[in-house]
Amino acid sequence: MKIFAMLRAEFARLTATPMAKLALLALMVVPLLYGGLYLWANQDPYENLDQVPVALVVDDEGATVGDEYTNYGDEIAESLLEDATFSWSRVSAASARHGVEAGDFDFSVTIPRDFSESLVSSQGKDPHQAEVVLTTNDANSYLASTIGETAIKQIKQQIVSQVNKEAATRMLDAIAEIRVNLVDAVDGANQLVDGADTAHGGASDLADGLKTLSSGATELSNGLDELQSKTSSLPNQTKALSDGAYQVAQGNQKVADAADAVGAASAEFNNALPGVRDDISAYLTEQGFDQEQIDAVLAKLDPLGTKADAVNGKVQSTVSSIDELSSGAWQVSNGAKTLSDAMPALTAGINSAADGAQQLEDGAKTAHDGSVTLRDGLSTLLDGMTELRDGLQDGVDQIPDSSKELRAQQADTIADPVDLSTAAVTKAGTYGAGLAPFFVALAAWIGIYALFLIVKPVSKRAITAMRAPLRTTLAGWLMPAGLGAIQMVALYFIVSGALGFQVHQPWGAFGIMALSSITFAAIILALNVWFGSVGQFLGLVMMVVQLVTAGGTFPWQTLPEPLRALHFAFPMPYTVDALRQFMYGGSYQAAANDALVLVGWLVGALLLTALGVARMTRFRTMRDLEPSLIG
Repeated sequence: MKIFAMLRAEFARLTATPMAKLALLALMVVPLLYGGLYLWANQDPYENLDQVPVALVVDDEGATVGDEYTNYGDEIAESLLEDATFSWSRVSAASARHGVEAGDFDFSVTIPRDFSESLVSSQGKDPHQAEVVLTTNDANSYLASTIGETAIKQIKQQIVSQVNKEAATRMLDAIAEIRVNLVDAVDGANQLVDGADTAHGGASDLADGLKTLSSGATELSNGLDELQSKTSSLPNQTKALSDGAYQVAQGNQKVADAADAVGAASAEFNNALPGVRDDISAYLTEQGFDQEQIDAVLAKLDPLGTKADAVNGKVQSTVSSIDELSSGAWQVSNGAKTLSDAMPALTAGINSAADGAQQLEDGAKTAHDGSVTLRDGLSTLLDGMTELRDGLQDGVDQIPDSSKELRAQQADTIADPVDLSTAAVTKAGTYGAGLAPFFVALAAWIGIYALFLIVKPVSKRAITAMRAPLRTTLAGWLMPAGLGAIQMVALYFIVSGALGFQVHQPWGAFGIMALSSITFAAIILALNVWFGSVGQFLGLVMMVVQLVTAGGTFPWQTLPEPLRALHFAFPMPYTVDALRQFMYGGSYQAAANDALVLVGWLVGALLLTALGVARMTRFRTMRDLEPSLIG
């Protein structure tokens, strides 16, 4: 019997009756229902999160920062309602609690009454974290609770970003104000430096002047001390001088009086001469002298009158000088008396001036020492002011000058400093597309497994009559392999057509699906040939083990260590990996390697089946004689 004849006989058996046809059709549809419906149900669940009912409770009473009232709870609620990621319902705390318990809400988010106050507490003396309460009920849906936990993290991030933005804005505005004040402080410090420099120069001049004053005061004090020493005897001396001058004035007065008498006598004598001349002339006339004789006599007397007149002039001049001398003597006496009277006051003044000069000297030295200290202090002050100015200027230089718009951008960046940029080597596109390779591989195994419920592994007639293990094996394998390939054609069009999942390499993806199906057919055929109905059960066990170890949902590295070692021990993981490469546009070389592994499983399973068939042609076992539990 030829292979195609055996295939026709098996197909005729499978379609012999309407019920057989219905059974075959139903089993053919099983993988389509499993893979298609599951992937359809999970095509893109994240796009429908807005249908998930969530309760939002806002009890926040707000807080006052400075003079401004803020209610962060209301702001967050408005943002959540506008975002509409979920089907939010703003309700009371009691309604939210009842709704979560009754299943009306999958979870609830509560913003407590002290939420805003807690957010701004970092500015006070009692900083503490704000709290947002997530209430879940796993009895409603465990995944909904998980989604709620993810949502609350996003809400937390949104709150943190908003609060950080406001805090950063306040901080940057404060820094900008500080910079303005620092600029003013630098201007003031420049003025202080200039003033300190001027004061230091003035203090230096003052110190030099006071040094000169101190030297002059010392010289003045020494001079006054010497003057005091030399004038200490002046009162007595001026007293003696006054007394002597008085005596001289009295003596001169006597001389002046005598001189006045001489002058008067001289004047009287001189005045009397003209009358004597006339008396002589008259006497001579009476004696009978003639005029000529009288003139001769008078001529003899005239020189005497001239001399008398000259003598009188000298006498009068001398008397006048003596009178002046007497008057001067009296002036000297009076001056000496005045000097003598003033001398005690003068010496007292000199003594007082000497004492004052000493005090001036001491004060000038003290002032000079103080001016030196002032100069040195002002020098230190100038250095400090210069250092202060330079430090303030460094502070200004380190604080960038920014506009309000720039500070707003900086606040946005500080609030959300990291922008997540993803660079995907390959991209599935949707959640359903990400699960498709796993569920296609699983559907291929289920489809083959279901077919072997009605398909005979091998023809007992062929085994008995032909004794051709290889042809019998190929005939037993080609029927489920062909039916499985047809299942994969239909499933491929459901995945890429009806569900709209993008496939980068259609022929490669379909080729892997078909190769996997015929490989799985060879594996389950081998199990049935070698173990009979137990082999069918082992096919179910293999499906469960591969379902766990294939890494179709979570990375296989997250499996427990014993299961992780089985990841590369079965064919389904290679099917999943190859489908990912072809569907998402990954490494075709990796897909080719996976295909080689599947070919190895196929060849190995067929050879193992052929050995089993060869064994069956030589002898029978009790298992062959006993009726199968399946079919």
